[in-house]
Amino acid sequence: MSTTHDFIAIGVGPFNLGLAALTAPIEDLNGVFLDSKPEFEWHPGMLLETAELQTPFMSDLVTLADPTSPYSFLNYLKETGRLYSFYIRTSLFPLRAEYSDYCRWAVSKLDNVRFGHCVTAVEYDDKDRTYVVHAVVTATGAHREFRGKRLVLGTGTPPHIPEAMAGVGGDAVHTSGYLQSKEVLQRKRSITIVGSGQSAAEVYYDLLQDIDTKPYTLNWVTRSARFFPLDYSKLTLELTSPEYVDYFHALPENTREGLLARQKGLYKGISAPLIDAIFDLLYVKSRTGPCPTRLLTNSALLGAGHNDSTGQYTLSLRQQEQGKDYSLTTDGLVLATGYSNRLPEFLAPISDRVAFDAKGRFAVRRNYATDVAGDEIYVQNAELHTHGFVTPDLGMAAYRNSCIIRELLGREYYPIERRVAFQDFSALTDSTDLSDLTMPMEAAIR
Repeated sequence: MSTTHDFIAIGVGPFNLGLAALTAPIEDLNGVFLDSKPEFEWHPGMLLETAELQTPFMSDLVTLADPTSPYSFLNYLKETGRLYSFYIRTSLFPLRAEYSDYCRWAVSKLDNVRFGHCVTAVEYDDKDRTYVVHAVVTATGAHREFRGKRLVLGTGTPPHIPEAMAGVGGDAVHTSGYLQSKEVLQRKRSITIVGSGQSAAEVYYDLLQDIDTKPYTLNWVTRSARFFPLDYSKLTLELTSPEYVDYFHALPENTREGLLARQKGLYKGISAPLIDAIFDLLYVKSRTGPCPTRLLTNSALLGAGHNDSTGQYTLSLRQQEQGKDYSLTTDGLVLATGYSNRLPEFLAPISDRVAFDAKGRFAVRRNYATDVAGDEIYVQNAELHTHGFVTPDLGMAAYRNSCIIRELLGREYYPIERRVAFQDFSALTDSTDLSDLTMPMEAAIR
């Protein structure tokens, strides 16, 4: 008879990989991690040579839950002989490619992760009270069955393609596949980037560096009013805290939706150093004459067409503040339009056990469970609408995993912080006592 695992995790990105690393030393937990890819990948299309994480190195797989873990980023640096170089570099922010290498290093040390296993369906066995996960081994086509008492879903977010581009055709590329398409793009006469945020800025900066040695003009189109910097001020960073998640989750749904719309600058902005680097490079490239590039703000993409004979795209745009429509023709097109959540098809057989909200999204409880019972199916990075903008933040992953581990074990294995912010997000009550602010963490946990 096959082993019944305490939990089965589906999808292995940084979040579930962190869970794998944090559960590895826990003898009371027997979990297995499944992913369809042949090996670990993390945004391979955006591993630009100089691009950095937007969170400090402590936002690795384990440190904020267990600073002594052998799976930490610092231990990776030590084992690979780069610790002193990282120290001398005096930057808190690892290179993105370096972070990907670190995750691969962690995978090599774990024996609970199975790549090349494509999950096709999940069923529930009422007799054994277990979830039955069916998977195909991609290398051989063999079928495998895994049984687990609980599930942790970390299937990631697929690239979002805007409605205006639906069925347009051509060779437009999403930023998730940028590096693989860069050589072809740079042979075109014009390239346009649509979208805003860090990924758009990194692609623009990368292409701008070669603009005087390649044949293309370069456009950057965004519906945002300007190129917003990521708000990385310290009191704003306190919103990435357990108590803000408590506050946000308790708000009415319509209030949460409005907050997310207004908070995009907190997690979808551009790092200030990159904005400065773009301006400085534009200054350098324009020294001997106009630089063949345009930055178009307030311009929403309304529609698009592709001419198969010329290979060109015609973009229909609206300058939102002026209310004027205009068009832009381009040979190459890069969509920096982000990612969106999609319900995994393999959940269809157990849809009656999954909790959904009125919009068909996961109805995620405060403990990250999204099943009807509230203690069987947990999600990673699928709770933006219930837990707020900290959901995709690498810095809160160890906290979320600590909470999920507490649910899986029935006890707190890693100390979970209750209060880390100096701010109060909720209204004070008559019973508020300043002595609450000075409680040691052990008392707060009790």
